[in-house]
Amino acid sequence: MGKIFDLDSPLIRFLNKVADLLWLNILTVVCCIPIITAGAAFTALHYCCLKLVRGEEGYITKDFFKSFKLNFKQSTIIWIIVFVTGLILGFDFYIIVNGIAGGTAYAIRIGLLIASILYVFTVLYVFPLQSHFYNPIKMTIKNAFMMSLTLLPKTVLMVIYAALPLALVYTGIWFSVGALVGFSILFWFSAPAYFSALLYSKSFKKYEPKEEENDDYTWSVNTDIDESEEGISETAETKSEIEEVSEETSKENVRSGDEHE
Repeated sequence: MGKIFDLDSPLIRFLNKVADLLWLNILTVVCCIPIITAGAAFTALHYCCLKLVRGEEGYITKDFFKSFKLNFKQSTIIWIIVFVTGLILGFDFYIIVNGIAGGTAYAIRIGLLIASILYVFTVLYVFPLQSHFYNPIKMTIKNAFMMSLTLLPKTVLMVIYAALPLALVYTGIWFSVGALVGFSILFWFSAPAYFSALLYSKSFKKYEPKEEENDDYTWSVNTDIDESEEGISETAETKSEIEEVSEETSKENVRSGDEHE
């Protein structure tokens, strides 16, 4: 009986992970309140979730804000692109539904639906990639798009994970199950991000440098996706490998890596 409550017991490890996810969700929600900082918050969330999946977690709050600060500029620009693109797609749908009729409207709706699906697929990967690899913004978005298609079964599961909290809240409200609504809200962002990290963790491993080849924290891989192999990322630099390096030193390594290229 005593072993169940040991610090290394499966039960305690599970409860610790639940507590970490709860706290991660709170941090994400708080950092999303200004709206403009949501991109950096989502990036930091995925950074911490990948570490949890790989058993590399340290201090959740420290890791979250380290990633938040390190990725703030690029994540914010990516978030603005994502937000504006989403608004444009939504506005287009509104115009089509309320203003155009006939066969032309049907064709446009199909086109917008396909564009929206690809948009969602890309968004699911863009912040995880930003959290883990150094790349120009354009390349990060391109890699997210390519990976979402090459890992299509996993992408579909990630869509389900992302939609599940909303579905649970709707179910809880419909059937008057307050506990279900509360649980969904408490883990709205962190639970889908964690289960998504379980899916893409091994895929990310393919593009990470081997430890013995990572003296300067920089690495390059082939980005062309062909019929024989899935490929993403052009001149990326893994972020998880510089965890114990100071921010100033990390930036110097990024610059030096860019100069060599």
